Amino acid sequence: MTIQERADKAVELKTSGGYNCAQSVTAVLADQTDLTPEQLKQALAGFAVGMGNMEATCGALIGAGIVAGCKTGGAGTVMATRQMQEKFREKCGAIRCRDLKTMKDGKPLCPCEECVRQAVLSYGEVVGLD
Repeated sequence: MTIQERADKAVELKTSGGYNCAQSVTAVLADQTDLTPEQLKQALAGFAVGMGNMEATCGALIGAGIVAGCKTGGAGTVMATRQMQEKFREKCGAIRCRDLKTMKDGKPLCPCEECVRQAVLSYGEVVGLD
């Protein structure tokens, strides 16, 4: 599966109603870890809505960072997550859920589905996953 196909699948999972933003991202990147999609889904249940309250980092970006940590065994993960944040911010305009959901002209800065898409694509860019 290409990174674009993974991003599309993550959006599909998010819009299905059965996955939050973080879970959608980790579900399509689960093969990058030693965990099952179900284990990741359970572990990321509390990372919806910017870690439960819209004040924190976007859950989709948190999911991508957790997968990066699993893939690297923790080595270099801080740099990888920083790079993902920069790429995500360039595409979405912010990294905090609250800022991403700020309404302007009746639309959020970046809808959840686009956040999910961009988190997966940012992960792919940083770790070199086509």
